Amino acid sequence: MDVLHRMRLFVEVAKRKSFRAAAEALDMSNSTLSRNIAELEKAIGLRLLHRSTRKVELTEAGDAYFKRCQGIVEEALSAHEALLDWSEKPAGVLRVSMTSSFGVGYLAPVLEEFAATYPDIKFDFDISSRPVDLQSEPFDVAIRMGPAPTAPSTLVVRRIVMMPRYLYASPVYLARMPPLVHACDLVQHTLCGRSFSSRLPDIWRTLYRGEDVVEVAAQARYATNSAALSMSMAANGLCISALDPFLAKQEVQAGRLQRVLPDWHMEPILVHALTETRHLPARTRLFIDFLRRRLGAG
Repeated sequence: MDVLHRMRLFVEVAKRKSFRAAAEALDMSNSTLSRNIAELEKAIGLRLLHRSTRKVELTEAGDAYFKRCQGIVEEALSAHEALLDWSEKPAGVLRVSMTSSFGVGYLAPVLEEFAATYPDIKFDFDISSRPVDLQSEPFDVAIRMGPAPTAPSTLVVRRIVMMPRYLYASPVYLARMPPLVHACDLVQHTLCGRSFSSRLPDIWRTLYRGEDVVEVAAQARYATNSAALSMSMAANGLCISALDPFLAKQEVQAGRLQRVLPDWHMEPILVHALTETRHLPARTRLFIDFLRRRLGAG
């Protein structure tokens, strides 16, 4: 058991090229981690890592050992987590990277259900839209919206849901603006679109109705990369926003938003989960499956 445990510690250091980052992910001290790696090298009789004040590099023997150990450790962890799952008591810290819009608009409304079902899971949420390095940073999963990344090739992309998008506005806004009968009427309205920094064309949105396709040649007055902010601006009567029904549901029920041009829709947005491996701890797999069920049924 000590050998397998030290193999796991070595794999973490090798993946992250850092004792400090590995120790943080493993929730142990640097000194304890370093001592275990030294004992592993002593037992093998070969140096596995080149250590310096700046970085950690694999030796030739260490690289060969890492390639063999990684699969063994993942399979062992999967077997262990499967038993925890079988006993319905998955535990540990679930570290998730997500955007603010996803966290506030999608996760927060449904998280209580998941947390109540699995009381032994703790949560560490990192709010960021930047690309994360799942090999060197201590995240179990990153949730992102939009096209799935193609690099690095080692990433595992799991589709959670395709979010449909429709047009929403507040009754107050609609009462003071020209009637909306056709998608072309949007040129007379105040729109909220993507952030100006995205360098997209002036065309605000492409809308679809069966086989009909209309490009609305109107530049949005408001632009943001936050779906939550776009929804809030629409609910406060500033503009028309493109939102998915899950995000807009509560505002619609409260009467602060209503769908406009109900026969028309925009291109849906993919929500996906990124992981560094296909072998996931039970808590991560259950979390992804939960999001698929809840967001897909929203």
